[in-house]
Amino acid sequence: MLLRYVVERNHQQVPVSTSEKAPSSITVLGSTGSIGTQALDIIGRMGKGANLRWITCNTRWMDMAEQVRRYRPYGVAIRDEQACAEFRRNVPEFTGPVLCGEEGICQAAADSDNDVVLSAMVGFSGVVPTMAAIEAGHVIGLANKESLVSAGSVLMPAVERHGATLLAVDSEHSAIAQCLIGEHRADVEKLVITASGGPFRTLPAEALRSVTPQQALKHPNWSMGAKITIDSATLMNKGFEVIEARWLFDLQGDRIDVLVHPQSIIHSMVQFIDGSVKAQMGVPTMLVPIQYALSYPRRWPLDIPRMDLASMGSLTFERPDLDRFPCLAIAYEVLASGGSSGTVVNAANEVAVAAFLNEGLAFTDVPVVIRRTLDHMEHVAHPSLADVIAIDAEARRIATEFLTQVV
Repeated sequence: MLLRYVVERNHQQVPVSTSEKAPSSITVLGSTGSIGTQALDIIGRMGKGANLRWITCNTRWMDMAEQVRRYRPYGVAIRDEQACAEFRRNVPEFTGPVLCGEEGICQAAADSDNDVVLSAMVGFSGVVPTMAAIEAGHVIGLANKESLVSAGSVLMPAVERHGATLLAVDSEHSAIAQCLIGEHRADVEKLVITASGGPFRTLPAEALRSVTPQQALKHPNWSMGAKITIDSATLMNKGFEVIEARWLFDLQGDRIDVLVHPQSIIHSMVQFIDGSVKAQMGVPTMLVPIQYALSYPRRWPLDIPRMDLASMGSLTFERPDLDRFPCLAIAYEVLASGGSSGTVVNAANEVAVAAFLNEGLAFTDVPVVIRRTLDHMEHVAHPSLADVIAIDAEARRIATEFLTQVV
């Protein structure tokens, strides 16, 4: 049976057919963020091809109210209790279920009627809901890399136990997954994750201390949320992607390289034991990896600009500068030490980035706070999920104390 859905071309809705069944019930965790809003746009274009089951947010209930009116989900879940109460009070026309708190988001994630759960929450807040979706045995489009950074050693065994499926949504990991299709695992020599280099790729080290949040938020190639944009500027985002790749593709850190590729056309590469290299290429947009996770194993048409390699000219590559951007080196240390170190580094990074965005910390002190927190915390070799939650809280407390010592 052919499933009909729609794509937008020249502002007109054009029917398209596919021979594979699309997911009929999709839940989006973090629908008001950058990834979530783009996912809803894709789902909206599918017409009757998809049913939006749940959407969730943290505090942005007004944005969610607009999404409810436009996309008509079955239900909503809002983490912040006050925001949840405001939604209920101000959006009386919504007659579906409204769930509150982390428990409500987990209930939405674990709903047995979900076909696909897109985990697009920001930071550590995605860990527990992602685990709820895993324990329900769902197909999960993972855009929340912090879940694997903080709790990869807990989540990945749970994926095996519960028969869940993780589909990479980060552009780099989606690229690697596409390059691996049809290949034998034993033939993989290494992964190469590309990085744009961020807005300060060529800025001298002495100038980095005085950069402002406004400058750091001006990414040269990608439009993203504030937190991930700062992570891109410090290269911590690339470090987190290395850790995520370790868990998704089961390779150790010495087989995962990072190359700076300022044009952001090659999204990542796989090198094989015969010396050949596969690269996945495309214009810089998150629409492609988001849609690919929803359409897998098929590809759906997507109306975006196409690459014109002739007009692009050269594609260039360089090694990352770990002296100017030490966050990437810290991430490789996390891979080597394992255990609770990822939880600590993620928590300290969230604290430091928030302080930088609020102009309470210098750009160059972000890795200082992370390093001091990591060195201060006791290492736990095999944390449980309860341990991860407790370690995250303690690391945030310690990192907050260090903020006052570096300013």
